[in-house]
Amino acid sequence: MSDARVNPVVPRGSTAEKPFELVITPETAGWGFSGLRILDLPVGTRATFRTGGEEMLVLPLAGGCDVTCDDERVTLTGRRSVFSRVTDFAYVPRDATVTVRAPSGGRFALPSAKAGRRLPFRYGPADEVPVELRGAGQASRQVNNFCTPGTFDCDRLIACEVLTPGGNWSSYPPHKHDEAGDGESVLEEIYYFEVAAAPSGSPGSGYQRVYGHEDRPIDVCAEVRSGDVVLIPYGWHGPSMAAPGYDLYYLNVMAGPGEREWLIRDDPAHGWVRGLWTGQETDPRLPLTSTTERTRSS
Repeated sequence: MSDARVNPVVPRGSTAEKPFELVITPETAGWGFSGLRILDLPVGTRATFRTGGEEMLVLPLAGGCDVTCDDERVTLTGRRSVFSRVTDFAYVPRDATVTVRAPSGGRFALPSAKAGRRLPFRYGPADEVPVELRGAGQASRQVNNFCTPGTFDCDRLIACEVLTPGGNWSSYPPHKHDEAGDGESVLEEIYYFEVAAAPSGSPGSGYQRVYGHEDRPIDVCAEVRSGDVVLIPYGWHGPSMAAPGYDLYYLNVMAGPGEREWLIRDDPAHGWVRGLWTGQETDPRLPLTSTTERTRSS
């Protein structure tokens, strides 16, 4: 992030720009590659937009939709919520006209990245999304690797979903990816959050930590609620903290100037924590979701 005046915490609705509830572009973020838009469509409505120089995904957060790209169309089954199942998705290339139509309404994330190549419009089936369980004990979490290197081909875009059971920490130990070399790649990152509601329906919250290193200051310890975003231009980030009783979801969107690879370096002050996981069981609540619809309400 070249402009230190940009606030890394983006509350829900604060960057609305019709037809989108949230708009983050490389220009508004003050960096070079990563972006995200959130589209909330009432029943029977549609939105049409141009991708310009960005490749994008259409990722259902709630509901399903038809996605038309130029003269081709795919139908996304979607899901009831991010806490109900793993979803299918669509890839749309740069320099395309896209229409998203939601006969039953829905909410959709459009992670994006500045792209050099124009790849084909494609459908990503839910049953081909690798679901990974990381960590152990109270650092256990689920990662849906739907658009990571080796699982789905893009020019620059990397995206995944992380689900953390209530009371657990994820993105831990703190790590960074802002310098090339030594097992580390340069990636700008966006965290988009949703928090499972209480049984009464009242909203929950979680927390996100980001802090700087050397001559790159940044200091964030923020409460986050559904629809909020945290921008991570550089520095150590983590933990992402799920409050007891409230499962936490976040969508990670990453892109950078180098080869499309996701390489991180742990904060050396805390990397030793990984050694504690040896012999610990994964949280038995995981996985929270699969490609089968979850029966517990969220």
